[in-house]
Amino acid sequence: MRLERNLGMDLVRCTEAAALRAARLMGRGDKNAADQAAVDAMRFALDAVPMDGVVVIGEGEKDEAPMLYIGEKVGSGDPPAVDVAVDPVEGTTLLAEGMPGAIAVVALAERGSLYHWSGIAYMDKLAVGPQARGAIDINAPVAENIRNVARALKKEVEDITVVVLDRPRHKDLIHQIRETGARIKLILHGDVSAGIMTAIEDPPADILMGIGGAPEAVITACAMKCVGGEIQCKLWPRNDDERALAVANGIDLERVYCTSDLVRGENVFFAATGITDGEFLRGVRYFSGGARTYSVVMRSASGTVRYIESRHDWTKLMRISGVDYVHAR
Repeated sequence: MRLERNLGMDLVRCTEAAALRAARLMGRGDKNAADQAAVDAMRFALDAVPMDGVVVIGEGEKDEAPMLYIGEKVGSGDPPAVDVAVDPVEGTTLLAEGMPGAIAVVALAERGSLYHWSGIAYMDKLAVGPQARGAIDINAPVAENIRNVARALKKEVEDITVVVLDRPRHKDLIHQIRETGARIKLILHGDVSAGIMTAIEDPPADILMGIGGAPEAVITACAMKCVGGEIQCKLWPRNDDERALAVANGIDLERVYCTSDLVRGENVFFAATGITDGEFLRGVRYFSGGARTYSVVMRSASGTVRYIESRHDWTKLMRISGVDYVHAR
């Protein structure tokens, strides 16, 4: 069944709920508690969404994650049938340490549209916004990609900003980028935000490069499908066990996964709410009796991107939701 109804506003209520609960634990040093608070609130909100949803990108396998596990059913159970990708807190360490850039994210598409877990948790990624779409090739040298993106954006190479996760595995990548003369923005966590920030208006970065989570690649692809950006990825096994898994399952490690491989549907929704302040979204602001949240909602069918600032009143919100947004647990 086609997704005729715009579910974007339903989804943003889910990310708002997760952000409002999780932000209470900012800087408290407990990643697990913050993640659990967000999961509980997001799951509660997801079950009110009019959809027959199955989580395909979630907190983990059923035996490892108490809620929002891969394969879990969410929503009211009514049509349409959809795949759901969730990250209740992208950047749990950022949140626990009171650092910028943590967000709550949900995306969905028609059933069977989203790339499913292959057992290999990481991917090498290359992502750009819509103006540089078609200018990248993950199999090409780093310098060639940077030059081609600069040409597409009508910039000098020295004007280009490449965002990279700050990891030892990226030592050579960082060296190659520096040799081109391009600028580098190193981030500690959160490559969903990093990928999307290449595709927003007045982007703070032009290219995402490097190895990060495979589930995050799928979520990023959902946003790229909505705004017309591009992501290319290749599976990156971490060790011999994962390489053996690829061989046993006939997985081609040289295959390039493009945006439409990661999310095949044409009716895609993406929503995110800031938890801590970042370049992509502002974080939750608490005031006496309530809070403000800052969110983005995207829809691929219309290409619409909405930035939403919401004011939440605790007395009314908790009366209708049953979720305690005031007290951290």
